[in-house]
Order: sequence, then C-alpha cells, then structure tokens
Amino acid sequence: MSFLKEMFRTEKPIIGLLHLKPLPGDPFYAPDGSMEKVIACARADLEALQKGGVDGVLVTNELSLPYEKKVSGVTLAAMGVVIGALRRELRVPFGAEAIYDGDATIELCAATGAAFTRCLFTGAWVGDLGLVDRDVARTLRRKSALRLDGLKLFYFVTSEGEVYLNDRTAPEIAQSMLFNCRPDALVVGGAAAGVGPGGELLEQVRAAAGRVPVVCGTGCRRETVAQILKNCDGAFVGTTFKKDGVFENPVDERRVKEFMDAVKEMRGDA
Repeated sequence: MSFLKEMFRTEKPIIGLLHLKPLPGDPFYAPDGSMEKVIACARADLEALQKGGVDGVLVTNELSLPYEKKVSGVTLAAMGVVIGALRRELRVPFGAEAIYDGDATIELCAATGAAFTRCLFTGAWVGDLGLVDRDVARTLRRKSALRLDGLKLFYFVTSEGEVYLNDRTAPEIAQSMLFNCRPDALVVGGAAAGVGPGGELLEQVRAAAGRVPVVCGTGCRRETVAQILKNCDGAFVGTTFKKDGVFENPVDERRVKEFMDAVKEMRGDA
C-alpha cells in the first residue's frame, strides 16, 4: 500500500487545486485588491471543493503570473496568511506549493503544517521564464533541517510550460530522478494548466516508476478521468472544477460533485 491510501483514505485520490487570486506584489494584483478579498475567494473555493467531495486540497499561487524563479517574501507571507485563515476549515489533507520555487515551497509547508506538496524540484528547464535551474540537493537538505520528515514530495517529471534541457525521454528522466532524488511520488503534466498529458506518456512513466506513485498533474476532465486513473495512481484537478471549465473562474461545487461522483463510482467507494 502506498502512502496515498494512508494519507487520503482512498485508492487513486483526486486532489483539488485551490488557486489563490493574485497576491500583493504580483503584477496583476487588483488595484483595489485586498488580502480580505483573496481570503474570501479562497474560502469559497475551499468550501466548493470540500462539499464536492475531493480527497485532498493543494493550495497554490497559480495566478501569480508570470511565476518567479525565486518566490518573493511577500508572496510567501501572503500565502501563509491565507492558509492560516482557512486552517480550521480544512477537513481533508492539504498541501501547499509556491510555484516554481522548491526551497520556498518547503519553507511554506514548514510554516503552515502542510502534509504534502508538489513542485518542479529538480532539473534544468527553459521556457518563457528563461532558465529554471533547480538545486534539489539544497532543497532536500532544507527539508531535513526543518525536520519535515513526514512531508510528502510530488516531483514534476514534465513541466507545464518548460522543456527539459537534455534529450532524454520522460521515463528516462523519471528513472534517474528516482535514483538521485528519492521522490515520494511523480507528477506528469501537459503543456499548460487544463491541458493533459497523453495516455501513452502516463503509461510509460508509470512503468518506469515501479512502486512509486504516479499522478496526473494537469488536464484531468470528467470525460478523461477514467482513462487517466487506469494509467496512474491519482490526479491533481483544477481547471475542470472551475465555472464553465475556465481557468480564472471560481470553483463550481456542482462540477466538482459531478466529477467526484463519477470517480467514486469508478473506484467502487462505499
């Protein structure tokens, strides 16, 4: 039994993404914005995700566009304030992620008590942000120094908008990552939020991963979830839970419930 069953109390968990609105310091933070509004939107999304029946929640700064390679202190502080405000309302296991900064993500988890996280923890990537070069050795030493022994790390094998700077295949990257970095789980994503990876890619990484869980990171929709869960061990789900399936919109409880009802039927949940 993998840690997924122990943590989320189900096989093949669905982890709902709680996308925070732009935060102070972000270029698109509303001119009349306030942390009170950010918290209110996050609270409404959290309630919709939990009432809809997700197995876990990952809080991310998904709308802090364009993403920082080294996340600023004000972003981490704002995320901590939001999670702190919602802490007593969280009824499912929760994680936190400060995109794309693995070190900042680890520190955020230490401050908020997150049980798991995902991030671009390792590798060198290139894309719209320029070069994203992660130092996983430093990240894991920071995790150890903070005594986060129970924190589960989900490593991206493919990035949503960047290309890995070598000519190895995703399964080859997964194999070396497993040996060098010891991830708790692997994440396979598509080209962008709301765009899923191909089934063949999921199958290949799943075969390379052995006993380490593999989850889908993007693009899981009601019409594709059956095939996705056939090929991997769970999924992070965000855009399809939004009103009209639009990335920037608030979470729609009805869409969450319909999706989760279908998943629970597939899983044979009692």
